[in-house]
Amino acid sequence: MRFEGSAILNMSFAAVTALTGRIWLLILLIILALFLLAAGIRAYIGIRTRTLAKKSREAEERFRQTAEAFAAAVDSLDPCIVGHSFRVADYARRIAEAAGKSKADCEKIYYAALLHDTGMIDVPAEILTKNGKLTEEETDRIRKHPLTGSHILERIGSSPWLALAARYHHERYDGKGYPEGLKREEIPESARIIAVADAYDAMTSDRSYRPAMPQHIVRKELMKGSGTQFDPVFDLIMIHMLDLDTDYRMRDTKTDSSAASDTIRCERIYEDCSGGISVTTQPVTIRFCSQPDEWVSPSDSLPTLILFDSLDGNVHPGEEDNQNLLYYEYARIRMDGLVTERNTRKTEVRIEEGVTDLNRRDPGEQGRRYLIEGVRYRDHARIRICDENRTITVILALPDMTRFTYLSIGGEHCSVSNIRTETANTEADNDTIPRIAEEISYIRNSREGNIPNIQINGMRTDATEGIAIGDGLTLRFHMMSLPTARLMWHCAFLSLFSSGNGRMDGKGFREYLLLRLDGESSESDEHVQNEVHVEKNNYFYGWDDWIRRNKEGVDCAVTIAVEDNRIIMQTENNGIAIRSVTMIRDKVKDLYIALTGDQCAITDIRIERAV
Repeated sequence: MRFEGSAILNMSFAAVTALTGRIWLLILLIILALFLLAAGIRAYIGIRTRTLAKKSREAEERFRQTAEAFAAAVDSLDPCIVGHSFRVADYARRIAEAAGKSKADCEKIYYAALLHDTGMIDVPAEILTKNGKLTEEETDRIRKHPLTGSHILERIGSSPWLALAARYHHERYDGKGYPEGLKREEIPESARIIAVADAYDAMTSDRSYRPAMPQHIVRKELMKGSGTQFDPVFDLIMIHMLDLDTDYRMRDTKTDSSAASDTIRCERIYEDCSGGISVTTQPVTIRFCSQPDEWVSPSDSLPTLILFDSLDGNVHPGEEDNQNLLYYEYARIRMDGLVTERNTRKTEVRIEEGVTDLNRRDPGEQGRRYLIEGVRYRDHARIRICDENRTITVILALPDMTRFTYLSIGGEHCSVSNIRTETANTEADNDTIPRIAEEISYIRNSREGNIPNIQINGMRTDATEGIAIGDGLTLRFHMMSLPTARLMWHCAFLSLFSSGNGRMDGKGFREYLLLRLDGESSESDEHVQNEVHVEKNNYFYGWDDWIRRNKEGVDCAVTIAVEDNRIIMQTENNGIAIRSVTMIRDKVKDLYIALTGDQCAITDIRIERAV
């Protein structure tokens, strides 16, 4: 009997919903696995001839649908991990792409990651959803899932890489993992990639035993696991992906929505609030209905929008001094346009009567309807509120452009229901929000050296012009981390590169080394070999002190020497001594150095040429 992919997909979800016994669900997965073989996976990953092109495309589509059915079936076992397999697959493929793997290998890794947790089907629900520490027996049961998954996927004989990834994705690079205690290159490469992606998604998702971790904690854990839990090559790629994700979008979107429920009951502001909804350069639309309490006048029973920042994306009134939360409230906006400013430089409110973007009432909507649009560009945010009678536009000049912005729904004496959010695919630009205040500058009145000062508000958002290295030079500058900086990498970076016009945006740009003043580095060109040595001397008093001193400002000097095809850079700051040696394997006519960074201001830049 032949099944089309869509029918298999529908059957999978129907079966998962209807069957309560895990044995039957396991049988379902085995049947689906056998279907994968029958669908012609060999045609999907092998050589395609012209005459088989159509059949190959059909097999590829059936393969995709069936693999997704597998993943959805496994993820449905625990509400906390819904979407986990799909996110891990996406991260794993991106790591593979950044590592230079072929398109075919990247696709294999994607599907291996999609099915890596197949063995979880044999773990009882009460263990998966347990809110607390597992017993030794429960832990042993979970630790068997790689073997179970491997046994299931081994039945797909034409795709042995699926079973290998499932079996070994919990091995550790130092040999302390399971089930076999493999180490380093003994672990299949796909499993080493999936291990990093799997751990990252686990840390950035809500689980039954803990909430999602803040971005900087996730990064510290990835750094701590480099070379021990994780392959350092793939771990560094994951860290780099995290660094580029300045809006922290690369995580479980459930932690970015209106919490687990679409209904809240508001007696007083802050008593019951929705989870934080990110306000970024991609406009977000929020719809909801509100009903006032019967015994309260309509003017005293309105929803309120709370604009804030915190590490976990939730409202924490009265906890502004909590360093584990870094809660920072910008303003409160009531649905009648009343704004209570907390930490904004300026606000402007515009009300248009009779103008509204609300569509007709949908079935099930009760009470007053609202449509909210939130968007942010640099240090300005715009919140637009539509009810059935008017549109209120609130523009806020934020205190800086480096913090995140979240919007939470609260209120007084009302019930809010049918909360729905949608994020647009468009991006805000300089013309989206009218500017009502000057941009905050930490360099405007600072001393200037040989080249202009720069202020870097996010990961590499600005850079100096390229400085020709020639026979060598010493680069001196003053670096100050911005007041919002809280992480080690919120400091200056040095970029060693070549390009046609000596600029980082020039034609033929090739970056050979990105060196941070905290000692971390990455190379961006396959024709280069870098060795970076970092030492902490007697002037290093811990990273918290290092971050504090950078905020106060520090004078830096970087010496760059050229010996044949080796470029040697040395610098020391706040007790961190760094020496890097870069060997470029092919001929490069001109080399340049540029200053960039993350959340820092670099001023008084001076160039001293080698004599």
